[in-house]
Amino acid sequence: MSLDSIPRAKGRVPGLGHVPRLLLNPLGVLRALHGEGPVLRLDIGTMPVVVVTTPDAITEVLVKKGKSFRKGRLFDRLRPLVGNGIGNSEGATHIRNRRLIQPMFYKERLEGYASVMADRSRMLANSWHDGQSIDAAKAAGSFTIETLAATIFSADIGRPAVESVREDLPIILRTMLHRALAPKALDGLPIWRSFDRSVTRMRAVIEEVIATTRTSNPESRSDLLSLLLSARDDTGVGMTDEEVRDELATMLFAGSETTASTLAWAMYHIGQRPDVEEEILTEISKAVGSRPVTFADVRSLPAITRVLDEVIRLHGVTTLMRRSVEPVVIGGYEIPAETEVLFSPYAMHRDPQLYPDPDRFDPDRWLPEHMAVRPRHHVVPFGAGSRKCIGDKFAWLEATIFLATILPRWKLRSVPGSKPPAEAVASMAYPIRVPMVVHRRETG
Repeated sequence: MSLDSIPRAKGRVPGLGHVPRLLLNPLGVLRALHGEGPVLRLDIGTMPVVVVTTPDAITEVLVKKGKSFRKGRLFDRLRPLVGNGIGNSEGATHIRNRRLIQPMFYKERLEGYASVMADRSRMLANSWHDGQSIDAAKAAGSFTIETLAATIFSADIGRPAVESVREDLPIILRTMLHRALAPKALDGLPIWRSFDRSVTRMRAVIEEVIATTRTSNPESRSDLLSLLLSARDDTGVGMTDEEVRDELATMLFAGSETTASTLAWAMYHIGQRPDVEEEILTEISKAVGSRPVTFADVRSLPAITRVLDEVIRLHGVTTLMRRSVEPVVIGGYEIPAETEVLFSPYAMHRDPQLYPDPDRFDPDRWLPEHMAVRPRHHVVPFGAGSRKCIGDKFAWLEATIFLATILPRWKLRSVPGSKPPAEAVASMAYPIRVPMVVHRRETG
């Protein structure tokens, strides 16, 4: 079995494959591939990659024939950071660790995290002054990292880890996709030194915090690190320090840029749509009033949920990869074992066949009457199947509380004359810079 029957994408250059086309406009290429066919061959240098573009083909890979795949090259190349954490592990190890971690995202735990999220949101709101110019992307990034660190680490021993996350995680996130697709022969090049240095430093700091927490009665604490150290499987065995380190690194990697990018884009889009903003403010006033936002309030804020759903559709996860473990037929094409398979939720969610006028920000796409007629597999913001993101409710809770806290206090508008934010490529289509001005709202 070979890949000869699968049509090649346009723009291949002998010896370089599709690399020049991808370097020129990676997000544009991902979107264009959806018009070239449901299953395509993309050559990264001499390495063939199968790209699936339609919801049906993606569902085959993730769900219907998911047992024929394991995590692919993207996750292999992230192994220096996340090791064998839940994002990378397979088989019995993945099932065991997912069962150990899942309770940490149950309702009773999320209620506790919500108070931290609300406190951090108020701290940010209190730090601004009327007429101040901010970079919403930078503000969202700092907030997300601080909030994630506050829920993961106990405050009295986690400060070094927080500083490492603040400095090193952005470097890792911005470099990882290029590192994943680059040939291993290029690993020694100087361009990767900052990535390697940040990965090494961050893992070392996490290991140090784990060692300290082990000796400080973790059973009496409620932060995620302490919960991981205290967790036991059905046989009474807990996680090793190495396993805990890998799971923490996975949480930091998966839980920071996703939420930060979503919040930055949400602030920008809301600032462009005063009608949407007014609907949200009315909703917050009725559900929350002037008190702090709580976990119980989130279900009463559907207008914010629709905004977040639309932001994720427009600017979501750029690429995910799997590797076939056996010969398998996807979209009518035979794919050999050990083949890298790539798909783009970002591109699928901007397919005009699925979403008319796909580049327009329209939260009303997510009204109940519209969602009722949209096939479920046309929406995959956090993946699907057994590898669906375990922290999606955590991310949605954090983003909702942030917006419900900030918006009643501050009106955010783009800096006059500034251009729309440009999308850059990492795990998300994140905004490079979002210049905005904050104006204090009159109350009472």
